[in-house]
Amino acid sequence: MTSSTDSDQAKFLNSIEISIAGRPLGEIAQVRVDERTDSSLKLAIELGFPCNSAHEAIRGEIRAAVARDLGIDDVEIALSTRIKRHGVQHTLKPLPGVRNLIAVASGKGGVGKSTVAANLALALAAEGASVGVLDADIYGPSQTQMLGLVGKAPETVDGKSMLPLRAHGLQVMSMGALIEADQPMVWRGPMVTSALNQLANQTSWEDLDYLIVDMPPGTGDIQLTLAQQIPVSGSVVVTTPQDIATLDARKGLAMFRKVNIPVFGVIENMATHICSNCGHEEDIFGAGGAEKIVADFGVALLGRLPLAATIREQTDAGTPTVVAEPDSPIAQAYREAAWRIGAAQAAERIDHSAKFGTIAVEDPK
Repeated sequence: MTSSTDSDQAKFLNSIEISIAGRPLGEIAQVRVDERTDSSLKLAIELGFPCNSAHEAIRGEIRAAVARDLGIDDVEIALSTRIKRHGVQHTLKPLPGVRNLIAVASGKGGVGKSTVAANLALALAAEGASVGVLDADIYGPSQTQMLGLVGKAPETVDGKSMLPLRAHGLQVMSMGALIEADQPMVWRGPMVTSALNQLANQTSWEDLDYLIVDMPPGTGDIQLTLAQQIPVSGSVVVTTPQDIATLDARKGLAMFRKVNIPVFGVIENMATHICSNCGHEEDIFGAGGAEKIVADFGVALLGRLPLAATIREQTDAGTPTVVAEPDSPIAQAYREAAWRIGAAQAAERIDHSAKFGTIAVEDPK
């Protein structure tokens, strides 16, 4: 039988706020007390998201809280990570080889969504996860360029499925790997949705913790196909600060809400401009747009990312910032956003499929 003291201690440990996640420990980890005396405590903590480079910071926060509230200074903490499979839409089965699929979307083009998606995937991988990227922008695929895969084509071993391409530790599939670089995709909606289904389902993904889906901008065929036919664990909306971008981001967020796909939060890209000559930062696109979305929709602000010439140069060269300059402040900003996305994923219920209903495409009249 668990004593009231044990119960109180467990409640306290679960309530410790972990700053990198923006959530209490109990939401993002399983906590076990292995040994306890009046003067020492031995804990085993299984985190639900990858954050290898932040382990010491997490240990420090837990030790500080235990010393402050329990008066125990001798605290031994064993940290491990286990990324679980989470719920998807009702009637859909998870993709084989994929535990969690996260859509990175935007309401409009030009906000740097693909750059954000590539760097988030690399950040999750650098923190210890097995990660893939699915480029769902059939008309304008860019991940092959950003990840240094131009001219590479996927192989098949059975004539039915494709092996994902490999880049910087990621598994990657994109229409850009299946067509010539200058070939336009002059396709109607049904052909586009069929192509997305094939890319997702006929790629032999290998034991992925996360599959990051780089969505095309807008709220059209691809987005509806994703909601109806592709098993999605959650979504992230990318915007820039100016009003015209946040207006469209609101539509994208509302769309995910309408089809009952969890929105983990908003990333504000190009939040400040960093001068390449003097390092001066300026809000050239305005400020406060993402914060207003967060307040109005009750979602998290996952990160504020800068506009810098090096980000563009590195993605053009096929080596995004997280791998080109892993110790830079910009790479750290991507890592912090990845931590919060992983934590939001870990905090989701394992099976939330019961809340998903049918999708109605409404006549705008």
